[in-house]
Amino acid sequence: MDKHKLAAAVRDIALEAGAAILEVYNGDPQKIQIEEKADESPLTLADRKANAVICAGLEALADKYPIVSEENKAIPYAERRTFERYWLVDPLDGTKEFIKRNGEFTVNIALVEGQTPVLGVVYAPVLDEMYWAAKGKGAWLIQKGQAQQLTAASFRMDDEGLRVVCSRSHLNEATQTFVDQLNEPELVPKGSSLKFLILAKAEAHLYPRLGPTMEWDTGAAQIVLEEAGGAVQQADRDEPLRYNKENLLNPHFIAFANKQ
Repeated sequence: MDKHKLAAAVRDIALEAGAAILEVYNGDPQKIQIEEKADESPLTLADRKANAVICAGLEALADKYPIVSEENKAIPYAERRTFERYWLVDPLDGTKEFIKRNGEFTVNIALVEGQTPVLGVVYAPVLDEMYWAAKGKGAWLIQKGQAQQLTAASFRMDDEGLRVVCSRSHLNEATQTFVDQLNEPELVPKGSSLKFLILAKAEAHLYPRLGPTMEWDTGAAQIVLEEAGGAVQQADRDEPLRYNKENLLNPHFIAFANKQ
């Protein structure tokens, strides 16, 4: 598998999905078609259009793997557990931010091998920021046609003024307790998987997520942060997030820049 070639193809798919999202985003607000899913999270026409683009694009690649997507029908674990490699997709991460029209939403596509993301592409259509990483190939940001390698900032947990990323939509008591233990931290609100990526590009140090997320919310951004020198650790143990579990709900976790 040529990871550079595969990542380039996936970036093209993410760009196409981003264009489909922007058609809805920049169109008639009355046509967004907001629905409520079983977990009470919102679903829009843009989610559905982006998902169709991504699935069609991935299925057309020479490297063919199963697709696990937030918007597809769930694949039974008895089948999923046999996957050696598969695509993990969130066609529009940050639907609440999309509805608020603040631009902080992303397209997320990861390739998972075993229980570990080995390639990830995250595209922010409004910001026109394309992030990608592959195992052993580094983490990269492409913006305005220019590519730059990403290196997370080094820090110690007792440093003063650590920049802590928090969600625009979720800040619970457990997160506040974590933040209160730090030395004069600065909170940095951010939506969607962009929370991982500002760590990857050395603009923040910590992202505690002590609330629910799903595997497709984190896979692509996790490999980008890891390849930039950071880590995504389960909150109650010194282990990275694992994928293709029977239950696709993530445990609570903390994302770090380059912790010393």
